[in-house]
Amino acid sequence: MCVANAIASPIQVETGLVCRAQKDMRMADYPNTTVVLHPLVQHKLSLMRRKETPVAEFRRLLKEISMLLAYEATRDLALTSATIETPVTTMHNAPVLDGKKLVLVGILRAGLGILDGMLEIVPSARVGHIGLYRNHETLEAVEYFYKVPGQLQDRTVLVCDPMLATGNSAVSALDRLKRSKPGAVKFVCLLACPEGLKTLHEAHPDVPVVTAAIDERLNEKGYIIPGLGDAGDRLFGTR
Repeated sequence: MCVANAIASPIQVETGLVCRAQKDMRMADYPNTTVVLHPLVQHKLSLMRRKETPVAEFRRLLKEISMLLAYEATRDLALTSATIETPVTTMHNAPVLDGKKLVLVGILRAGLGILDGMLEIVPSARVGHIGLYRNHETLEAVEYFYKVPGQLQDRTVLVCDPMLATGNSAVSALDRLKRSKPGAVKFVCLLACPEGLKTLHEAHPDVPVVTAAIDERLNEKGYIIPGLGDAGDRLFGTR
């Protein structure tokens, strides 16, 4: 059985996984990273990878996986207790979320697909957007839009983008976001690769990553291999 407590590794994994899906992964290479290898996540991800998967199904699958990733990304939210009335009696010490509301920040445009799923789980979350596009010559991220909730101090912020490829967009988004001095920050993505994780962790070693898979590598055009193509194009039908 492949369980988190059975592996002496910085990578955390959920109980009930299919370990062979990433049996060749050198676990110590990816610190502060959680790979959610739940069977439902992995099955839906494989459906998304298929090139014949239509836009509507791709969009639905991304929303469903994002809902499942939200459970892992919010696992350590603080709780307090309250007194409530059930239909039967008064209940003391009922667990409820503590602190300020969660903030979800989507990296435009593909990050919108993850936001939709996460808002199903945490509909009261505040939402921000960071617009970035990749210069296809240099593969560097260029910012064109930034709008996030004010007063991020003491708030948990989840930065969402389906693909952690070169890592440049993620680093740029985190650089910009940290100027507002948020509380805890996590990066949530559908797919990551070694190059992107290295770039992100070197720039922001304090930011945990939650992902559904770590793929093999980047190709010469900066796309994840085997990947699933351009997530934004497949999500919005612009390919």
